[in-house]
This record gives sequence, structure tokens and C-alpha cells, in this order.
Amino acid sequence: MPGKPQNVLMPDESNVTIERDGHVLLMGLNRPEKRNAFNRAMLADLSLAYAELDRDPEARCGVLFAHGDHFTGGLDLVDVAPMLAEGGWSWPEGGIDPISLGSGGVSKPVVMAIQGRCLTIGIELALASDVRVAASDARFAQIEIKRGILPFGGATIRFIRDCGWGNAMLHLLTADEFDAAEALRIGLVQRVVEPGKQVEAALEIAHVIAAQSPLGVQGTLRNARVAWREGEAAAAQQLVPEIQALMGSEDAAEGIQAFIERRDGVFSGR
Repeated sequence: MPGKPQNVLMPDESNVTIERDGHVLLMGLNRPEKRNAFNRAMLADLSLAYAELDRDPEARCGVLFAHGDHFTGGLDLVDVAPMLAEGGWSWPEGGIDPISLGSGGVSKPVVMAIQGRCLTIGIELALASDVRVAASDARFAQIEIKRGILPFGGATIRFIRDCGWGNAMLHLLTADEFDAAEALRIGLVQRVVEPGKQVEAALEIAHVIAAQSPLGVQGTLRNARVAWREGEAAAAQQLVPEIQALMGSEDAAEGIQAFIERRDGVFSGR
């Protein structure tokens, strides 16, 4: 649980809590009595939380964390299976796909803080986020093949991208449990901290991101995503239009002035 936020947008009894800390929006998985297993209601609430991050002009970066001892025990298959049998993921009107398989996803970066067990969709949410921090007690497993199915939230795509074929296949095809040190080695997480410090560490990264030009950050994300989804040539074609649009912004003018005055920029997102 983070420290004192400036305000609370969704209360502690929600499936996903939302708090604002300056320009950072904290989204907290909140079914600790169920090891934060995802049922349909929790999936819907997370989708709406990502939409809040996307549309709030004051929110420049998100932090996804979990209340309780574990990030998530995975999907509550008894509750979620009927939805999947009917045609796959379903998101509420006005929501954003948090695993961003069917769309571009949230337009702002998400830093994820992981502790305890992080199973199945937890890994896939990590792979869909931008920076991942894990407590040293975190344990990961992609166990769908033990249930007679396959990972269907992006792991078969992004695990390979982020961790390499051999590392991905080792864990996807064995469904083994691995620790935070292994997650760091293969690139699934970027930092490992002592238990209880993961949200603090994620917040520190998020605040650094939020202090940069929002337009520059979002433009960087857009171009990197094009490179991943469509290839280097497509991303290269978008670079000049992106930079031309940014050069006419107040943020670019502030960045140049800050460079001249040898100070940090104070950006407005305009």
C-alpha cells in the first residue's frame, strides 16, 4: 500500500483502488483475500482504471500494484471461463484493454510493482507494462498448460520479445515457478528490491517519468510500439512527423529554454 495520496478516486472496498500522487496514478489490485485472483468484475475495474489514467490530463504515468501479500494468483477460471468460451476478453464500455492485445492500449507509461505470487495474467500484465519492479520474494509462473489451455493474454507473443526464445520457452512449456532473480536475469523485471519496497521503488521511477515532457514521453511510447507491432521501417517513417509536431509545442520551447538556462524543465503537456 502506498503512502498518503493526494486524493482517492476509488475507495478501498473496490476491486481496484485508484489514488493520485501528484502526476502519478496508482492502481491497486484489491482482492487480497483471494490472492488478487482476477474475476470478471476485477478485470472490468482494471480496464476502467487504465481508462482513467489515459484520459486524466493531470496523470502522466501509472503505477500498477497489489494490496496484500501477492500480486495475483492468476485468473479465477470458474468465473472467467464462460466469458472466454463466448469469444475471449470483454471490456466495459469506456474501458481500455490493460493487456493491449486488441488495441494500442493506454497512451501513458505504466510501471508495475510485484510481490509474492505473480501467476499467468500477472506476468502478462507485466509484459504489457513498460517498467517492472519486483520484490525479492516474488515468484512467477505461467501455468496455463497445466490446466489444458495456453497463455491467451499475450505471453506467447511478448515473453519471446522481452526475454528471448529460449528463456520464454523454458518457462512457458514447463510451467515452472521461478524467482525474482531469474525474472531479472531474463529481463522480465528491471529491478529487484527488498520485500515491502516495491511500490516505493515503482513510484520513484514513475515520478521521474512524470517529470519529463508528457508529449515527449507519449510520443516515445507511440513510436516504440509501432516499431514492435509494425517493424522498424514503419516506425522510422513516423519519426519526422512526430518530431515536427513536438517542435511546435510549449513543452519543446520549455525544454530548449531549460537547456539554455541549465535547469530542469517544467513541462505542461502542451
